[in-house]
Amino acid sequence: MIPLTLEEIARLCPGDLEPATRADAVTGVEVDSRRIEEGDLFVAVGRGADFRHEALARGAAATLVPEDALGALAALGGAVRDRSEAEVVGLTGSTGKTSTKDILAALCRPHRRTIATEASYNAELGVPLTLCRLEPETELCVLELAMRGPGQIAELCAFARPTAGVITNVAPVHLERVGSLAGVASAKGELLEALPARAWAVVPAGVPELEPHLRSDLRYVRVGEGVRLERFEPPRLAVSVDGERVELEVPFTARHQADNAVTALAAYAALGLPLEDAARGALGIAFSPWRGEERPLPGGGVLVNDAWNANPVSTAAALAHLVRLADGRRTVAVLGDMAELGPDSPRFHREVGETAARLGVDVVLGVGPLARGYLDARVAETKWVETVREGIEALLGLLRDGDVVLVKGSRSMGMERVADALVVAEKV
Repeated sequence: MIPLTLEEIARLCPGDLEPATRADAVTGVEVDSRRIEEGDLFVAVGRGADFRHEALARGAAATLVPEDALGALAALGGAVRDRSEAEVVGLTGSTGKTSTKDILAALCRPHRRTIATEASYNAELGVPLTLCRLEPETELCVLELAMRGPGQIAELCAFARPTAGVITNVAPVHLERVGSLAGVASAKGELLEALPARAWAVVPAGVPELEPHLRSDLRYVRVGEGVRLERFEPPRLAVSVDGERVELEVPFTARHQADNAVTALAAYAALGLPLEDAARGALGIAFSPWRGEERPLPGGGVLVNDAWNANPVSTAAALAHLVRLADGRRTVAVLGDMAELGPDSPRFHREVGETAARLGVDVVLGVGPLARGYLDARVAETKWVETVREGIEALLGLLRDGDVVLVKGSRSMGMERVADALVVAEKV
């Protein structure tokens, strides 16, 4: 981190600032006392004040109990950002933003000193913490930006000050807060509004809801037009970038991850990095946890742990990957509720069930109150339970050797517990 003095912190962040002996500056910021390293500032969020002495014992330069925790973090992140000359790529989208961020960062690291958002720390806590990892020598920051409702991206951009932008796609998510697909596009468009004139932005082609938010003074790269997927035969991926063919060897087999890689490669090219050398970074692609992680199961089966989150588009893509991966083996889709879809939620769940039936998924196990809607479709075998605990019991009861299993649901469901239980059972 670009250091901040305690005097600056006191001025930026009203509250109770307790320095360690002889400390006069900090070289990192953390909100989890267990992650404190020597020289860090521990910012107490929620009940964090109870752990300030633990933070000092671990080597914190100071602890801060702020009057406004989120405001303090934004001020700290903004102060570090103001001192950095790094290019900051703001990245958002309805689906695929974390994986696209992971791919883009991997492609760039051989060419630029790069930091990127850790996992999905992409909101009011995570964005400033990422900015507080900027070092004097950092050249590029790939910053994932969350959207739960109108104004959130604008608030994050106010202190992050992105110099370029990426919108992966616009899909029906958080409809309880934004109302419609046009509302989703408007919220995502806040990233474009925050960019400086003549900045570049990667956007999906053919999204009419996004068109009203495309500023005329920005430079656009349109995925699906100027940059498009030519061929994907794992592990080989071929992309056309303004007529130039780029081939990569990638560590994934899912088609939707190939789409994410196309968007990441568009941003890589917009950064002016060498297309002929993109393959170097592709070797280092590693996804954040619970994004399509594959684990072996007995009898040649596979567990696909895609439990981080779910919406209609991402769930349909995961089901398509399940069937392709199974290649004739029995398929089991364990699907939790898809949250925050508004009054059309029953229709979205029913349509996902219809997708599963059309693809030929053998078993659908719905978990959660809304997941009952998946079972309206004519899948060969269906079962519904209300809780994750019941889902674990049901899955273990119906599983056969050789099954290929998908586990997916909204973050509020905690579907990773189903995947974890399956891994534990396989080890016993």
